[in-house]
Amino acid sequence: MEWRKCYLDVILVPLGLLITIVYHACLWYQVRTHPLTTIIGTNSKARHFWVPAIMKEIDKRNIVAVQTLRNMIMGSTLMATTSILLCAGLAAVISSTYSVKKPLNDTVYGAQGEFIIALKYVTLLIIFLFSFFSHSMSINFLNQVSILISTMEDPQSTMTTDYVSHLLEKGCLLNTVGNRIFYVALPLLLWIFGPVLVFFSFVTMVLIFYNFDFVYECGTGKVNVCRHMNPA
Repeated sequence: MEWRKCYLDVILVPLGLLITIVYHACLWYQVRTHPLTTIIGTNSKARHFWVPAIMKEIDKRNIVAVQTLRNMIMGSTLMATTSILLCAGLAAVISSTYSVKKPLNDTVYGAQGEFIIALKYVTLLIIFLFSFFSHSMSINFLNQVSILISTMEDPQSTMTTDYVSHLLEKGCLLNTVGNRIFYVALPLLLWIFGPVLVFFSFVTMVLIFYNFDFVYECGTGKVNVCRHMNPA
């Protein structure tokens, strides 16, 4: 009887997570092998050109550098704040004596026992905590870049444009990871209403990601031409 109540949760939720993980593994492979066919890889190349251009003429472009880094830090701060607030709310729900499952027993598919309800909220709590951690680390690296980008390059030390570009890349990568972890938690919020909505939400989210993550044109050529371009 217990299996009949929770078999949808056991099958559909891990399957949705697996689809998302496989998609991001393929995306990461594409970024590493053909970066110019993805938005992430293209933006990464642009940032490697942006840092030396800013540091070379910092007197003329200091306002551009400050505003750009400020906007990135504000975005990461907003997501980190949202994640930790959601963690606090979920912690309050978990520790509450009110049983939130009672109004939902007759309206959703899947298991609604005490254990499965606790599992849903704990899973969301852990995911939001990882999102908060990623965004916090991103803010740390971006703050370092905001200081180092206005200094003079010293070839005799490690403080070079490559070093600053590396720090900026770390900050942007952690920001992207934090956002993707946060997005994964959104379909899991629907787990409260059953696993069917979770599965369809994961599939829809992957389709949306695909349309935003890959470049369909590069200059005047199609993506098939871009894939054979030298990424260096």
